[in-house]
Amino acid sequence: MPYATKSQIERARQPDLLTFLRRYKPDELIPTGPNAYKLRSHDSLKISNGKWCWWSHDKMGGVNALEYLIKVENMKFPDAVQLINEQCGVSASHEERPVSVPKAERPKAEFLLPVRFQNNRRVTAYLLSRGIDMSVLDYCFQHGLLYEAADYHNAVFVGYDGKTPRYATLRGTLSGSSFKRDVTGSNKRFCFSIDGQNDSKLNVFECAIDALSYLTQVKMQGADWRQESVLSLGGVYQSRPNETPKVPTALQGYLERYAGVQEIVLRLDNDAVGRGAASAISRAISDLPVSVELPAEGKDYNEWLMRQKGISPRQRARNEPER
Repeated sequence: MPYATKSQIERARQPDLLTFLRRYKPDELIPTGPNAYKLRSHDSLKISNGKWCWWSHDKMGGVNALEYLIKVENMKFPDAVQLINEQCGVSASHEERPVSVPKAERPKAEFLLPVRFQNNRRVTAYLLSRGIDMSVLDYCFQHGLLYEAADYHNAVFVGYDGKTPRYATLRGTLSGSSFKRDVTGSNKRFCFSIDGQNDSKLNVFECAIDALSYLTQVKMQGADWRQESVLSLGGVYQSRPNETPKVPTALQGYLERYAGVQEIVLRLDNDAVGRGAASAISRAISDLPVSVELPAEGKDYNEWLMRQKGISPRQRARNEPER
């Protein structure tokens, strides 16, 4: 589990939730009044005057972002400290307070891939424990789509614009870790994907691990998994009842780069959010046939794969959606 110093903990307690979300997930914020917001994924939670609480039953919330990540997102304390410090400009290797820059003059965050570790052993062991086939992992390692980060040994899934990395998302691999987030400066138009030899059909997933799980299932059936093209959306959100359906940024970017796609198969999670997202995406795309194939067992394709292989869900780092 990541270790947090006293200095890092103190700094992580400083940002309020509104400041943190404006940097980390600005799309989560829905204005409800002057200096007041509610969250897209938790619409009963409100933010006002620097504090956050629940609308109903006068349920108390908290003041800072750290309390939110622990109480609402159920994140482990060291993981929450790491995430807040990285998003707010502080990491284990750089603890000096950043120079204050007026908001209007603040430059766009630079995208930098995490430093690679000397090997991929922990990432390999972690993903094998989730049922992913070794040949699928080897392909990802060899093509720079996946590697192990040097600092916290997170799995780094990389997305490219041609040969240039433009996106990366992290997944904690250490025992008990629930850490997951996109690298600062990532462009979701270039989310993690694998281009198969059959580029006319695109299989779409909520996260990279589900995509690799599907490729493993294809191999288990005796078919050539290298024929399949897969794309991770990097997460989905619960759409509002009257909201106009939109094509996710990751899918829109992929379709603009690969004009040969003739069919889309949505293989999202079999939960309320996943089913809602599949419905919204199906309505948003009118120029291509779109089908929905949810996992036959479990919540997502990785859980389905693990059941097929007889792997206990308790071996997973955390039994929750891959958001």
